[in-house]
Amino acid sequence: MGEKQEESPAGVRYYRLSEIELQNSCKSRWLIIHNKVYDVTAFLEEHPGGEEVLREQAGGDATESFEDVGHSTDAREMARDMVIGELHPDDIEKINKPVETLVTTLKEETSWWTNWLIPALAAAIVTLMYRIYTTESE
Repeated sequence: MGEKQEESPAGVRYYRLSEIELQNSCKSRWLIIHNKVYDVTAFLEEHPGGEEVLREQAGGDATESFEDVGHSTDAREMARDMVIGELHPDDIEKINKPVETLVTTLKEETSWWTNWLIPALAAAIVTLMYRIYTTESE
């Protein structure tokens, strides 16, 4: 923790990502949700989803996991009491990396054979195989 604590002009305490990553030990558990830093150490045993969930997320960005669960308004209010600061602005882009996705583009003009002929041929082959199978078994 050789890094100096920084505060914004408004008095918000900023934490560097490297410092937050170190807070994943038996003594301390910190995580990031929507760029706010939470100390969930004291809440581990009380967490309704179990303490293991928080342990897995500690030291990193838990925003997606937090939102995927669909926490209640009460849970969100409880979380406010655990905020100890915010992620340093220089580190925000490190956790908000763009997700690479595979995009398939289709031409607007698809040919009729891809939409009708291939499925029709597949149906004809299945029907033919069924007739051959039922004829042989009689």
